[in-house]
Amino acid sequence: MTGAVTRLYRARCDAGELSPDPAQEAVLPALDRLAAALGPAPAAPRLGRLFRKPPGSPRGLYLWGGVGRGKSMLMDLLVTAADPVPRRRVHFHAFMQEIHAGMTAARRRGVEDALAPVAQSVAAAVRLLAFDEMQVTDITDAMLVGRLFEMLFAAGVTVVTTSNRPPGDLYRDGLNRGLFLPFIALLEARLEVIELAGPTDWRQGRIAGAPVYFHPAHTARARIDALWQDFGGAAAHPLVLTVGGRAVTVPAFANGVARASFWDLCAQPLGPADYLALAQAVRVLILEDIPRLSSENYNEAKRFVTLIDALYEARVRLVASAADEPERLYLEGAGSFEFARTASRLREMQAEGWGKDRDAAP
Repeated sequence: MTGAVTRLYRARCDAGELSPDPAQEAVLPALDRLAAALGPAPAAPRLGRLFRKPPGSPRGLYLWGGVGRGKSMLMDLLVTAADPVPRRRVHFHAFMQEIHAGMTAARRRGVEDALAPVAQSVAAAVRLLAFDEMQVTDITDAMLVGRLFEMLFAAGVTVVTTSNRPPGDLYRDGLNRGLFLPFIALLEARLEVIELAGPTDWRQGRIAGAPVYFHPAHTARARIDALWQDFGGAAAHPLVLTVGGRAVTVPAFANGVARASFWDLCAQPLGPADYLALAQAVRVLILEDIPRLSSENYNEAKRFVTLIDALYEARVRLVASAADEPERLYLEGAGSFEFARTASRLREMQAEGWGKDRDAAP
């Protein structure tokens, strides 16, 4: 009998939304087994809920491989197939920001072990926790994730995650990495590690050889809409990043691709930390309706420069629609001379293959 995830995958292939990929198909049996093992949880008697031992959880999955291979798409199919199991799909970076914010709030209440109530709150809400893009680069996260995951596993939460690296390469060369190694062992014990080793980078393939900078903007709507749907935009959801205790919301996010207007990102009181968090969280940004800029919207222009710098340094692929060519976007006003660097970067980011080397470094 065909499993639930395989049925969803084949339906999308039949509808022309996906192209069959042998590497992806090889992963489907493991996803099917997990979807079946989760199943609906039997209801516990009301009086026993507070005292019962958490049910054993099915072994989770750690799906890793190169960028654009379809890891996020496959995980999303599993999350869909697991309905009505209480579940949540969240970007790993955003989730860790939430954990830090929750711990800060717990400390303000005088809680001695600030992580415990935060982990309990997560475990009370879900049986399946799906993380996209697990990567650990921050020493604070590295020292925290081991205890956090132990608490989630002990509470019966099943974890599924995607990553560009195998568990053993997480936090490579990080400060005090020896303290992080037990977490790697925990992942390998509690999650089935599967490499998605397909040769095709579907995300780059959708852009390869195609224009990625459109002007004037109004001529590009249909082409960008088609590209967005090809990236999986039909299943998009807002991306909420917590930065310094504030919520930064990107209107639409799917399969590592974010879509927003210039005004969503540059007309709001955002700063370098916000744009850095965004650049870490996405692989491709579709940025629409960049206007001609002047001294009248200097603040917006300054934010735009900061955003492009963050995307450039993080090697994020950019698809943009604008009122004019990069060199003509900001011709007068404070900083217009320096804007030449931003225009140059916008040109460079249009090159085919931009962003392919984002994950080349260990």
